[in-house]
Amino acid sequence: MEKRAYAIRGAIFAENTKESIQEKAVKVFNEIVKRNGIQSQDIVSLHWTLTKDLDVMNPATALRLGNPLIDVSEIPLFCSQEAFIQGGRPKVIRIMLTAYMEKKPEHVFLDGAEVLRPDFSK
Repeated sequence: MEKRAYAIRGAIFAENTKESIQEKAVKVFNEIVKRNGIQSQDIVSLHWTLTKDLDVMNPATALRLGNPLIDVSEIPLFCSQEAFIQGGRPKVIRIMLTAYMEKKPEHVFLDGAEVLRPDFSK
């Protein structure tokens, strides 16, 4: 089967501390990489969003400073603030990783974020 580009989605809840944001950003990234068998050279880019109540650290920076399973030094990382929606869940870090893969991706929602997309959660 030939590789094609897929966007892999994920989310995780975090506390508004540098330690929590770093731990959770690395955790959701590593789980996406493991479950989908992704290598650094397969990744096109990685876009993070976070809710407005998480404002002490950028998850892109957190990933670079953390202990990711694969090298992220050459991967374009970008972060933006999640759109504020009344009644939306607070303390959420979301990730969309675009990568070349041979099969449809497995999306990853962890640590309570399964409620955001139960259709993607195990």
